[in-house]
Amino acid sequence: MFKLILPLSTIIALRFLGLFLVLPILSVYAIQLQGATTTLVGLVIGGYALTQMIFQVPFGMMSDKLGRKGTIVTGLLLFAIGSIVCAMADDIYIMLLGRFLQGSGAIAAVVTAMISDLVKEEQRPKAMAIMGSFIGMSFAVSMLAGPTIGAYTGVSTLFYGISIMALVSIYIILKKVPNPPKISHTYNGKSKFKDVFLNSNLVKMNITNFLQKGLMTFAFMIIPMVLIRTFEWDLKDLWQVYLPSMIFGILAMAPAAIMAEKKGKFKEILIIGVALFAISYLIIGNADTPLMFGFGVVVFFIGFNMHEPIMQSLATKFAKVHQRGFTLAIFNSFGYFGTFLGGLIGGIFYESVALDDLVIIIAVICLLWAGLIATIPNPIKKKNLYISLDEIKKDKLESLHTNSAIDEWFVNETEHIAIIKYNEDLIKEESLIKLIK
Repeated sequence: MFKLILPLSTIIALRFLGLFLVLPILSVYAIQLQGATTTLVGLVIGGYALTQMIFQVPFGMMSDKLGRKGTIVTGLLLFAIGSIVCAMADDIYIMLLGRFLQGSGAIAAVVTAMISDLVKEEQRPKAMAIMGSFIGMSFAVSMLAGPTIGAYTGVSTLFYGISIMALVSIYIILKKVPNPPKISHTYNGKSKFKDVFLNSNLVKMNITNFLQKGLMTFAFMIIPMVLIRTFEWDLKDLWQVYLPSMIFGILAMAPAAIMAEKKGKFKEILIIGVALFAISYLIIGNADTPLMFGFGVVVFFIGFNMHEPIMQSLATKFAKVHQRGFTLAIFNSFGYFGTFLGGLIGGIFYESVALDDLVIIIAVICLLWAGLIATIPNPIKKKNLYISLDEIKKDKLESLHTNSAIDEWFVNETEHIAIIKYNEDLIKEESLIKLIK
């Protein structure tokens, strides 16, 4: 299983590393560009997320209909082109164009869906946790590498490096990733996208992703500006805050993933992370020394890294297999919309509203957010029956549509098997086999 998902996890890690590398220092770099204002800087930071949001659903639907690999290659090419434009930008508007192009290659949901295609249901939690860990590590590494490389070689060098990573990812997807199996569904000919929007658990997960990414972007908007403007640090000194944040963030990831995936405590981990967000912002907004401010930043990234390995995994547990690409596209669209608004609102209010007032509002939002998460059920563990098509009557499968004990079923034509997800408390495997033979 690990050999199957390692290339895809590497691709998604490089993709997010490319986005995260510039975040710790982009605000202080962009404010120096010709024509820059704090509002436009906020757009630069969150602008890629606007096009990510717009293109997530088209890319997800395209991957469901036309295939994952070609969709991923298209997205990576757009990301590479956008990175080169950013590297060459000498005014704020060219930088904005490059960031919009970076975001238009919206492949995160497609890669996640492809991992789900390649691994069995029983292995999927571990696969998603591994992918989430790769994302978390890329996030952590970027907090140290971005400021360090940017300070000594320039931010444009970072963007050129990002474009190279995109091209390396194209090589990996074409040469190292197997084609996903061909899956067919009947569902009586019905594939209702409205079911995704009306699923209350998915709606709550979408809101959670929106708020988490919004607070992350707002943090990256204010952290370097406060350290440089208020505490008079230099760009090359930012690692002193980002390094401990990276270390403690990484240390928090594994216990969080284990508690969620192995113990089924997804909801509890999300609530703890939200509580840490509220505490961190209250510390950041009221800190009067660099040490206290840095402590608040560390607390924030502990909470963020507790969330990151499990968010997409939990969302997939509420999604039907034939709508997984679309479901994750919607989920990621909400996250990128949060990223966009976090940067935009940060840029608008940073100069006009006192930070200690803003963080009180954020703490109240976190309190309401935790209450919302408390209403999300931890997923019920269900079993899968894998059975050869030669052993069953395919017309019998149709009768499973009306069986309340059956969550879903589909056919893996590549391996010539049927996969049936069922609730073991309602039907036993022996009885299920009798129904379809």
